[in-house]
Formats: sequence, C-alpha cells, structure tokens
Amino acid sequence: MNNQQYRAGVTEAAKLFAGNRLKLARQLAGLRKVELAAQIEKTPAAITAYESGRTRPAPSTVAQLSVALGVEPGFFLATPSTMLSLSSNVIPHFRSLRTTTQLVRDQATAYGWMVHDIVQTFERYIDMPKCRIPSFPVPIDGEITSEPTAAAQELRKAWEVEKGPIPHLLRSAENNGIVVAFGPTQSASVDAYSFETPHRPIVILNPIKDDYYRQRFDLAHELGHLIMHTDAEPGGRIVELQAHQFASELLMPANEIISQLPHRLNWSQFLTLKEYWGVSMQALLYRARELGTLSDVTYRNAMIRMSKEGWRRQEPGRHPGLEQPSLLPKSLELLEGAGISAVDIAREARAPMSIFSTATARQSRTLGSVADRGDIESDSHEEPKREGEVVSLFGHHSIKG
Repeated sequence: MNNQQYRAGVTEAAKLFAGNRLKLARQLAGLRKVELAAQIEKTPAAITAYESGRTRPAPSTVAQLSVALGVEPGFFLATPSTMLSLSSNVIPHFRSLRTTTQLVRDQATAYGWMVHDIVQTFERYIDMPKCRIPSFPVPIDGEITSEPTAAAQELRKAWEVEKGPIPHLLRSAENNGIVVAFGPTQSASVDAYSFETPHRPIVILNPIKDDYYRQRFDLAHELGHLIMHTDAEPGGRIVELQAHQFASELLMPANEIISQLPHRLNWSQFLTLKEYWGVSMQALLYRARELGTLSDVTYRNAMIRMSKEGWRRQEPGRHPGLEQPSLLPKSLELLEGAGISAVDIAREARAPMSIFSTATARQSRTLGSVADRGDIESDSHEEPKREGEVVSLFGHHSIKG
C-alpha cells in the first residue's frame, strides 16, 4: 500500500469508522484502554467514546490507531459479522476462568470471531459441509448424571459413527460442519475453547499441545460443550465435569470398552488400549475407575506411578502426528487454484495476514517450525513469553496481564 492509498484508506475509515472494530483490534493486541490511550496520547475516556460509537475519531487519530495497533485503516470499517459478535451474548467455553485473566480471554474471544469472519468470507465462494450437531441440553444444577453419556451416544448416532474407535475425530467434526483451527502461539496459555455462532460452531485448539491423544480428548470435550451447554455459564465445575464425561463416552463407549479394561494395573494392556482407542493412558485409567474396573486405591497408585515415571508429561508408546484441520486450508487451496489469492481473501475478511495465516494453517505455527504455507515465516525468532504477559496477535505489543 503506497502513501496515497494509505491516506485514502485513513480518510474512508474516519468517515465510516466502526467503534466495535476498534474494540476488536484492541482486544487482539492485548491492550487495555488506558494503554492504547497512552500510545496515541488520548484519554481512556476518548477510547471508550470511539469504541461505543459516541465519537468518531479524526483522520489523524485513525492513522495513530492504525499504527499503534498494527492494522490497516480498513480494519476499522464495519462488517456484519463483527457487529453480530459484539452484540451477541455468546461466551466461549474456556477450560478454567480462574487460571486466565480477562485480558487473555478477551484476546482469545476476539481471535475466535476473526476466524468466524474468515469462514464467512470463504462461504461466499465455497459450499461448506452442512452443520449437523444435535442439541442435547443438560441441566447443570446438580451432580453428574447419565445425561452427558446419552448426549455422546446421540452424537455418535447422528454422525453415523461405527462401533469402535473414531479414526479421525477432527475430520469427523469438520465433515459435519464444525470449524476447527489452531489458536495463535501468543495466546497458548488458553487451552482449547469453543463457541456457537449463528452460522456454525467453532473450536480453537491449543497451538503448543503436541500430543495426539490429548488433542483428541480436548476436541471431544469441546464438542460436549457445543452439544450440551449452549446456554450454560462457562467454566463451572459441573459444566467441565459433564464435558469430560461426554468426551469419555464419545471416545470410549462404556458398553464397548468395559470388557477390555483390566481389573488390575496391567500397563502393557493399558498401552495397547491407548493406541487402539486413540486416548491417553491417563484417560483410560480414569475411565476404568469411572466404570468400576479399577478401585479408587488402585487408580491413585497408578497415578503415583505415572508421576514417578514422568508419564504424566510424556506417556510411553508411539506418538502419532496431530490430527490436522483441513476445512479452511482446503478452502484456501481451492480459491487460490481459481486465481483468488490469500491476500485478497484476507483483505475481504478484513483480517490481518498474520491472523489469516494462523487460522487457515493445517499445522500449528509453533509445532511445525515453519507453517505449511511457504510465505509464513517461523516464529522461532520471537522471545519466549514471560508469565503474566499478554502478547499482541499483531506481534507489536507485550504487556503485563
């Protein structure tokens, strides 16, 4: 973009400025209002006025915001999906609200809505799979019941899953209209999370969890939230336990696995079951206790042994590559084959290229030194994030959480 185009973009953005886009950019950058205000020499009250739409910034201020946040001026133009996201009551299901700050959660939520914008752009050109995910609301005002198990059975039925292990859970989710993408490395402190949009559900996977078995369980856990907890408050103990119960039944149906589970600590058998069912040994031990084939005492002893051997961090056995998203990467490949570039699609989605590249990658940019697209550089040159920091998804800011 040359200077003339940039000035024209600033002028247009000032005339058609959408405050909710400023809020989105600020959240993606991991900045509080007071910090953004200091960078452009305005007051926090001025930022609040811009974001609420009470005041429209002058062109010079738009330019300052563009530079401070690392976005093109056109980012501040309204999009229907962004207006929808900020006016909706949708709250992502984060694993634990106590271990992540509001700033981190806001950033992760903003990234999720950017993925939504990208998906909406793809769907103008490509027919994506119809969303087939049953609704099975489960009450959360009591202790664990059989409903999460029934919900998992309902999903296997709806997706026509054959008996036995689910060979490729991520592909099954995508084939049934669920968008799955890796999160950015800057927000790796957030575990996998999910949320329902009016168009289709979205699941964001943790970008640094390099474990095939745990990734599958994470995805199954998030599917449980999408099916059971559309209206539930995220992060509660019962909600998380229900999602765990759902994931166990989805990946290890009780009526199929109970006859295979040992009644004593047979590590060789647990390893065989791990590789057959595609779940971790820890998940199998928990399932064995849950179904009564292992006593509480035997389970505790098993977990002590796991800790002593270092298996809670790195379990024995083979380590398959992660299941990889393909819905968005394939959509991009199809459009590029038709002569529509990634840059053009990202611009139409009003998504910064760094975020677009992360959302459409088959592989986490952390786990695959260089992402699968040749024009994406490795992040290995970046300094590691220190505890308590929130790092901009645009790569410009690092502040204390």
